[in-house]
Amino acid sequence: MVSKRIFVVFVLPVIFSIVFGSAVMSDILQKPHRELNMWPMSYSEESSSHKSSIEIIGLSKQYSVTVPIEIQIKVNDSSFDCGDLYITIYSSSSDVVTQSGFFEQCFEKGNSMIPVGDKFSKIIDTPGSYELVAEMVSKQLQNLSITETFTVK
Repeated sequence: MVSKRIFVVFVLPVIFSIVFGSAVMSDILQKPHRELNMWPMSYSEESSSHKSSIEIIGLSKQYSVTVPIEIQIKVNDSSFDCGDLYITIYSSSSDVVTQSGFFEQCFEKGNSMIPVGDKFSKIIDTPGSYELVAEMVSKQLQNLSITETFTVK
């Protein structure tokens, strides 16, 4: 009697779950243009898919330790007219060197250069390779980002 209850309470639901889950997964994978991607998208893949929607303007490939890094961001996506801009510089060991936030950046249709009324300017005094990530987040929580590398000598 006890073994029957254990089977009904514990084993039977596991068997049904496996059978039902397999049937659902099989049906999903039979549809065209579907794939099972168990690994989350990496950050570099995400940023490369939006390179045409956002650009870094004024970034050189090489800087001196005394020259400030001054950039602007151009948004080419017409669905973005306002949002928060985050600019982060990472070292080659993925440590954050500097991060700036420019909130409620709204621009007109003809002028999509940001930050509006402000500028991003940082001096990095340690030679090395760096990665600059610019990310624009709209009020609807849409996200555009781009990553570029540069060196400081």
